[in-house]
Amino acid sequence: MQAAPGKAVLPRDWMSYSPVVKKVLPAVVCIEGQGKATKAALEDPDPGFGSGVLIDPAGVVLTNCHVVAETTSVVVTLHDGRKFISRDIRRDPKTDLAVIRLPVNEAVPFVEFGDSDAMEVGDRVLAFGAPFGLTGSVTQGIISAKGRQDLNLNLYEDFLQIDAAVNPGNSGGPLVNLEGRVIGLTSAIKTRSGGFQGVGLAVSSKLARSVAEQLATDGTVRRPYLGVLVRELDDSTAARNKLKPGAGVLVTRVFPNSPAERANIGVGDVITTVNGVEVRSPRAMQRATLALPVGKEVDLLVVRNGNLFLTRATAEQQPDRIDPDQPKGVSEPTIRYEELGIVVSELTPEAAARVGLPRTVKGVVVSGLTRNGLAEQSGLSRGAIVLQVDKFPVSTLEEFRRAVERAGRERGAVLHVLRPNGDIDFVILRGQ
Repeated sequence: MQAAPGKAVLPRDWMSYSPVVKKVLPAVVCIEGQGKATKAALEDPDPGFGSGVLIDPAGVVLTNCHVVAETTSVVVTLHDGRKFISRDIRRDPKTDLAVIRLPVNEAVPFVEFGDSDAMEVGDRVLAFGAPFGLTGSVTQGIISAKGRQDLNLNLYEDFLQIDAAVNPGNSGGPLVNLEGRVIGLTSAIKTRSGGFQGVGLAVSSKLARSVAEQLATDGTVRRPYLGVLVRELDDSTAARNKLKPGAGVLVTRVFPNSPAERANIGVGDVITTVNGVEVRSPRAMQRATLALPVGKEVDLLVVRNGNLFLTRATAEQQPDRIDPDQPKGVSEPTIRYEELGIVVSELTPEAAARVGLPRTVKGVVVSGLTRNGLAEQSGLSRGAIVLQVDKFPVSTLEEFRRAVERAGRERGAVLHVLRPNGDIDFVILRGQ
């Protein structure tokens, strides 16, 4: 059929994604677990079954950790029908990524990584996988958002949000750009029905590539570790340290025998830069820490009581498990502050032991609060343990009373508290 006079004819490559599909689809695989799988970590009701993508001609498959969770072996089916059984499964639960090495005798089809950072919101993408077991499926969409974090899906998060249709079974499948390069790994859907609702999430290739390379080479992921817990820097704490709001992160815990402890970092300090990189949020602190060289000394700029100082720490490899204490409890003798709306009780060693705390924990317990009182409005909660007031340790009611009165009601007292859920925080307690 001839084109109508005056109308341009678009090349087929402009009207179809088939050239990209033909390039990528041979490297997309289906994964079935042969061992018993636990419940999926993400919003995928079918752990033990999913998708993956070959990223190396030697038979290296990248997929989601929850697809192969607790499986002893997997059956991997290539697009051309070949099947491989593998027990070489290497997992990284902290990013929900995993690598499977296949026992291949010849080179297999594979796709290369692309640069997820180079993608822009609105760029077109294709998602490959086996939704509901329908192998070889392809859907198209755009990048809806970049850098999605704080979704409480993984410990380390850097998601691309997409509107390409993805469903259970797509997990572990590649998300590719129109050059046919992997810029993400489909991992989760935000849904109320269990199916596609236009919000899919893919682990960025920037994160996935580094993890995959380490898993394939070493079988584990080496991450730098400083040994601190931090939170957002609130306006009041910033003002007390002569800083602008958001100028750093507040240290709420320093782990024993950690690089941070050896670098003289303490609870209540404000970290402003890590090796020259500004840190304005806990996520920024996490990213800056992950970029540190393990085993090498790095610079930290810290503010303590309004004074800036430089310290150096040697980042170590992150331990497999970091377990903060989970304290909670109350005790008997009390002191009441009607004007502040708070009742404080003494934490005796016996009371601490009864609720599972080490007998050595020193502090006083918030055992009562007046509804909508000043203490409650300041952020205190029943069961919180006050460890320090204005940097002064308080292990008795009398020490607490003197410290609060010394601070004065107008200026307020900074309470270093251990919350019932195990979080360590700071609360400013002011009178009227």
